[in-house]
Amino acid sequence: MLRDITLGQYYPADSVIHKLDPRVKLMGTLIYILSLFTFRGITGFFAVSAALIFLIRLSKVPFSYMVKGLKAIVALMAITALFNLFLTPGETELVSFWIFTITLEGVKNAAFMLVRLLFLIVGTSIMTLTTTPNQLTDGLEKALMPLSAIKVPVHAVAMMMSIALRFIPILIEETDIIMKAQMARGADFESGNFIRRVKSMVPLLVPLFVSAFRRADDLAMAMEARCYAGGAGRTKMKPLRYAKQDISAYVVMAVYFVGILLLRIFVKF
Repeated sequence: MLRDITLGQYYPADSVIHKLDPRVKLMGTLIYILSLFTFRGITGFFAVSAALIFLIRLSKVPFSYMVKGLKAIVALMAITALFNLFLTPGETELVSFWIFTITLEGVKNAAFMLVRLLFLIVGTSIMTLTTTPNQLTDGLEKALMPLSAIKVPVHAVAMMMSIALRFIPILIEETDIIMKAQMARGADFESGNFIRRVKSMVPLLVPLFVSAFRRADDLAMAMEARCYAGGAGRTKMKPLRYAKQDISAYVVMAVYFVGILLLRIFVKF
């Protein structure tokens, strides 16, 4: 299960999306997320689905590798779908038992919310799978640079996000190693009721936190030894510059989002 988490991992490939400017991919991800919660009806669903399939094919990242990340959030998706199913009021009642009532509107709402979550995870993973942490940091810092006019520490924010993304695969691997070591000593993480499972996680969490703090301290000492002093006066070895393909990508994104808005306004099914 832990090795199925793909967040923060980079998949090397020779694709058009890999070569795009990270600022383009950040803006594209934002537009894609907005479109997920903008579309309605079957027509909008097919439009977003077609866009997602096109992006997956264009990224050259195997679809089986992308969906591995869904296994870690199955419980969250199920809870979200159940809440929408039982707590959505409607006029057409399908099933009623105890204090719960399932309506046709609740079924539709739960289905669309589940689809939105699936598309959200798969779509946003395209950005992290096709962008290295360094590129993502540079793109985020450049995109947020206007906020520095109001004293927002843009470089520090971008650096923290980059370090967090870098640490995710490392901590996952560390957790897997500790879990196997504890299981070899007789620890049981799967049997028993919920309370017992929570208690069994203590031998896993304590050494994991100790390891995380040790890594953070080592990283801080390494940055100080290299005289790291923040973003003031720093230059880039590879400064970001837009290419023709980046401008074309912006045009495609604008056309896509306008199309989703028009579908929402004029198409009711």
